[in-house]
Amino acid sequence: MRSLVRYREETAMHDHRRLGRELDLFDTDPLIGAGLPYWLPDGAVVRHTLEEYIRAAERRAGYRHVYSPVLGKRELYEISGHWSHYRDDMFPPMDLGGEQLVLRPSLCPHHALIYRSRSHSYRDLPLRLAELGGMYRAELSGVLGGLARVRAIHLNDAHIFCTLDQVADEAHAALDMIGHAYEALGITPHRYRLSLPGPGGKYVAAPELWQRSITLLTDVLDRAGLTYEAAEGEAAFYGPKIDVQVIDGAGRESTLSTVQVDFHQPDQFDLHYIGPDGARHRPVMVHRSIIGSVERAVAYLIEQHGGAFPAWLAPTQIAILPISASELPNAAALAQQCDDLALRAQIVGPERGSLGARIRQTRLVPYQAVIGAKEIADGHIALRLRDGHRLGSQPAGDILSRIGALIDAHSTNLWAGAASSAGVGLGGDGRR
Repeated sequence: MRSLVRYREETAMHDHRRLGRELDLFDTDPLIGAGLPYWLPDGAVVRHTLEEYIRAAERRAGYRHVYSPVLGKRELYEISGHWSHYRDDMFPPMDLGGEQLVLRPSLCPHHALIYRSRSHSYRDLPLRLAELGGMYRAELSGVLGGLARVRAIHLNDAHIFCTLDQVADEAHAALDMIGHAYEALGITPHRYRLSLPGPGGKYVAAPELWQRSITLLTDVLDRAGLTYEAAEGEAAFYGPKIDVQVIDGAGRESTLSTVQVDFHQPDQFDLHYIGPDGARHRPVMVHRSIIGSVERAVAYLIEQHGGAFPAWLAPTQIAILPISASELPNAAALAQQCDDLALRAQIVGPERGSLGARIRQTRLVPYQAVIGAKEIADGHIALRLRDGHRLGSQPAGDILSRIGALIDAHSTNLWAGAASSAGVGLGGDGRR
C-alpha cells in the first residue's frame, strides 16, 4: 500500500495547476484577479484545437452555431428564473443609463431569445443551436483553483428545441457525442449521475414538469444501457440532469458533461412552434454540453495525461532534432513540410544541448524526428515515439502521411501496431 507521503507526491506531480505553469499552458496575475487565468501560446493551441474539434463534431451532428452577448438586462434573468434561484452566484448588476445589465451566468436565456426571434414550424424541429460562449460566475475565492474552478467560463453549450416525442432521441444522441469525444480525448467516465432536486427552495415549483423530465432522462439512461446513480440536490434549478462525472488523481470528483431536459424556460419565454394541426405548441428545451467548460476540460486533460496529450491535441506534435548544425537546413525543410500538412512541428537544435538531452527535453512531444547525415543521404528521418519506441529510418513523406492520418482521425494511438511500453510524462507512468 502506498504511503501517504508517496500518494501526496504523486498527486502533486499531476496537479494541473503546477503542470500547467511548468508546461507554459496558462498562468494568473493578481492584477487580473483570482479565478481569471490567461492562456499562454501553447495552452492557446490546446484550447483552440479542442474548440475546433467540438465545433466540427457539432456541425456533423446537425447543430447550427450562433454568437450571443455576454451581457443581458436584469429583466432577462428575472424571466428565466436565474435572478430568483441563482442570484448568489451571479455578479452584481451594472447600472447604465437607467438600466441594469448583468454578466450572464449561463447561455440558455440568450438561446431562448434567438429561438423566439423567428417563427418555427414542426418541420423545423429539432432545431439545435450551439455556442462556445463566455459566462461568468461569482465564485468565492476559497473554491477557485487553476482552470478547474474559474469565474470567467467558456462553455461548450447547446440547446435543442424539439417536440416532446423527439426529446429521448436528442438526449440519447448527446450521450453518444459525449462518448465519442471521451474516446478521442482519452477520458474514462467515473460514473453517470441522475441529478435530482433536493429539499429547499432553489428549484422551480412545478412538480408535474419535474416528474416528466425525470422520467424522460431515466428512460434515456436505461435505453443507453448505462449504470447510474441518483443524487438528490444536484439538479439545475429548472430541471434534472444527466451528469457525467470524472475523477482526478487526488480522488476529487467533478462534472464534465451534462444533458438536461427543460420544460420551464420554454414556458417562461413563451416559446412555440406551429404543429401539423396549424395550432401553436410549446417546444421542449434540451440543454447539453459535450465537454463542459473548456477550462475544466483542459484542467482534467492535463492531469489525466500528465501533460502528454493525445497527438492531435498536443501543442507541438513533432520535435525535429538535427544531430548537428549542418543538418539545420534540412530540419527547416522538414518543418515546412509539416506546416504544409497542418502538423505542428518545432526544431530543437544542437544549441539546446546533446541529442540525448534534447530527447529528454521533448519527452512529452508525441513524435521526435532525428535527422543526421545518414538520414539526409537517404531522404529519411529516424522517428522515435514518445512512449520510447524507435521506428528507425523511414522516408519523411511516408512518416508524415502516417502521422497526419492518425491526427486527422483523432486517434489516441501514437502508431498503429506499436504497443506502448516505456514510461513517459512527468510521472513516467506510461501515458501516451
